[in-house]
Amino acid sequence: MAPLSKRLGAEFLGTFWLVFAGCGSAVLAATALTDSDFPVGIGYLGVALAFGLAVTTMAYAVGAVSGGHFNPAVTLGLAVAGRFSWKDVLPYWCIQVIAGLVGGGVLYAIASGTDSFDVAANGFAANGYGEHSPHGYGLAAGFICELVMTAIFLIVILGATDSRAPKGFAPLAIGATLTLILLVSIPVTNASVNPARSIAVAFEAGNGAPGQLWLFIVAPLLGAAIAGFSYAFLVGKDPEQNA
Repeated sequence: MAPLSKRLGAEFLGTFWLVFAGCGSAVLAATALTDSDFPVGIGYLGVALAFGLAVTTMAYAVGAVSGGHFNPAVTLGLAVAGRFSWKDVLPYWCIQVIAGLVGGGVLYAIASGTDSFDVAANGFAANGYGEHSPHGYGLAAGFICELVMTAIFLIVILGATDSRAPKGFAPLAIGATLTLILLVSIPVTNASVNPARSIAVAFEAGNGAPGQLWLFIVAPLLGAAIAGFSYAFLVGKDPEQNA
């Protein structure tokens, strides 16, 4: 296992790229128009693919060093499942949140480089419910969506990295799952399943987003914990797992 400092460096890179590329696709490219107002944006499908590709590319790039969490919920779920050391949870959480904030800051610096950018109108890819949901979904719907989607995400991660799974395909399965999750949940909450991703852009977005952050911290962490507890019961313990 790599030293903690190297693993934290890998987590920083991966989380930064996830936030910058994923949220950047939403902020800069989702609804892009030409000078003649012809729509050339990538829409929900493009944003979902961007997040999935960001996870896949960094999982291959640095996943062998840190495990490729890039998400506090993933770190918690793996610890609950006995796949990750509890003593390293807090350092991982801290570096993931810091990396997300840096990614959000760099994105804001780029996005604000044009006079036409209006953070209030754009929303800056912030997560939300009620009036801050892309299609007006309420608190209960948002909470259920984030909890269920994160639980499924962790089940796939645990399954794809199980010693019984085909080797070398985990990043592809994880990236594809995140893409599917976003395709379903963007209309509901703008799709989080990752507290670091939500924290990363909430403060630049303002407009009520910081006050709703609690949901995008609590629901993903709870969903991840449920998955961590239930995975071995549902499919059996990984035979190579020592914990």
